[in-house]
Amino acid sequence: MQTELSKTLGVEHAVFGFTPFPAVAAAISRAGGFGVLGAVRYTAPDELKRDLDWIEAHVDGTPYGLDVVMPAKKVEGVTEADVEAMIPESHRQFVKDTLTRYGVPELAEGEASGWRITGWMEQVARTQLDVAFDYPIKLLANALGSPPADVIDRAHEQDVLVAALAGSARHARKHADAGIDIVVAQGYEAGGHTGEIASMVLTPEVVDAVDPLPVLAAGGIGSGRQVAAALALGAQGVWLGSLWLTTTEAELPSPRLIEKLLAAGSGDTVRSRALTGKPARQLRTEWTDAWDDPDGPGALPMPMQGLLVAEAVSRIQKYEVEPLLGTPVGQIVGRMNSQRSVQAVFDDLTRGFEKAVDRVNRIAGRSAEQ
Repeated sequence: MQTELSKTLGVEHAVFGFTPFPAVAAAISRAGGFGVLGAVRYTAPDELKRDLDWIEAHVDGTPYGLDVVMPAKKVEGVTEADVEAMIPESHRQFVKDTLTRYGVPELAEGEASGWRITGWMEQVARTQLDVAFDYPIKLLANALGSPPADVIDRAHEQDVLVAALAGSARHARKHADAGIDIVVAQGYEAGGHTGEIASMVLTPEVVDAVDPLPVLAAGGIGSGRQVAAALALGAQGVWLGSLWLTTTEAELPSPRLIEKLLAAGSGDTVRSRALTGKPARQLRTEWTDAWDDPDGPGALPMPMQGLLVAEAVSRIQKYEVEPLLGTPVGQIVGRMNSQRSVQAVFDDLTRGFEKAVDRVNRIAGRSAEQ
């Protein structure tokens, strides 16, 4: 599964694997793909440094990258405390009432929330970059589109390619104009923040819009034949995220959550603002239903919603409150029905890819003879 882009980056397969787990990122790179560590959950530079040290020691010299979440436009002087102060008391009460209704216990006295994602705040993301650029990363991806111009320049000065996610051809053209190197065309089916256009339509639109920039297809991809389809649509690789959640190297916090993922079908996800304030595909739960209920207060804009629900999500995960327990995941969850190693996933992808290509070649051969 090689393309011009995979050869440029020195990887065997044009499979880019996004994951919040260092062990998964390293395993993806060792398996011949390109592991990309998601940085959004790191609030302290030392934590990110610790995990990048670990990855560097476990990728066997293969390339890897980092994914951040930062807005293209700079906002100066806004602190986490400033954002916290903007959260209405009515929304705080809604969280309390919902947790009480489901009997979710409080955290122990003095116990800090383990899920406090503030990485989409600019000053946090910039501290992540200060750490990351001390490592031999080969790719910097931004989940909110093009990063600020000075970040793109800094990456290029260090020979780091820059990728940006796009949910439409219009967004993709903006990324190209901003000077990024790779566009990730993320379809409606994808887990996490995603737009309104499905991958089969979006991928060729983005390929045409930004030619000759390389495009990675994302959203609803979890088999070798889907990889082959993405390349047939003009992509130079695929960007996979959800598929790694049920690998044995993943570090999901809850056995019950793993069970829910393995049991879920492709129709058991929803695009909801419940987690971050922006539409993000995730498992549908009674927590997402509560936030999407027209009679409720509705989600706050990013990053207020993430700060508002941080402790609540930690409590739900710690105590494994099944009706509320969820995670960002794409519609490909319907194929994630067993726990396998990252290497086993790659073996399945490569076998499926070869079969799909052979099938198309046979069809093309018959057509040519006719």
